[in-house]
Amino acid sequence: MAATETAEQLRGNARSSATPRTQDETKLSFKTTEFWAMGGVIAAILIASAVSDSLGDVRAWTLVAAVAIGYMISRGLAKSGTKYVGTEDSLSRSH
Repeated sequence: MAATETAEQLRGNARSSATPRTQDETKLSFKTTEFWAMGGVIAAILIASAVSDSLGDVRAWTLVAAVAIGYMISRGLAKSGTKYVGTEDSLSRSH
């Protein structure tokens, strides 16, 4: 009888894992530490550029662009392979 209960429990677990997700796997970008770290690094670069004579404007903005590109790539990798399960689609919603 215990073997039957175990098999029924396994079938129940299989059914529960097949249910559709109701939440996205990844957080919104502004809720992640990476977003705030990127903002802090960009602010530090721009402040250092304003204060320092050796860090020119072109180099500072190149560093800001590199940080932003790195962040976009990391967000893309974090969201790759996940499906959006939210109900709001701004492109198909009627106004």
